[in-house]
Amino acid sequence: MALKAAMVLAGISIVLLVLYGADVAVSMSNSDNEGFLPLDDMQRGMGLGGPAILLPIVAFFIALKEKSKGLGGLIIVSGILIIIGGLAMVGTPAPEGVERNPIMLFAPAIIQLALGAIKIVKS
Repeated sequence: MALKAAMVLAGISIVLLVLYGADVAVSMSNSDNEGFLPLDDMQRGMGLGGPAILLPIVAFFIALKEKSKGLGGLIIVSGILIIIGGLAMVGTPAPEGVERNPIMLFAPAIIQLALGAIKIVKS
């Protein structure tokens, strides 16, 4: 049961990251900088990005004693999506008056990659 819950949490994280990335892509292509979700940058980051960073870590610890290469793979995919988002953030100019810190994204992504690798190796 714990493994199923962990897989669902990791899956939700991936869905949130894909939504986040799609909304940012739409907002960057519009002249008014609005995505398809009615959220500003801070709301998007806290509502979609925050849970997407925490859920795979929680999933790892929920299924700590369970063996599952699938869960490890989902956690790794989540980490990779966060790294892709961080690289996209570094590669685009920041709006005026906005300071970006990509370390805030890369550190949790590396943690997720490590946890996913640990889960796969232990399986």
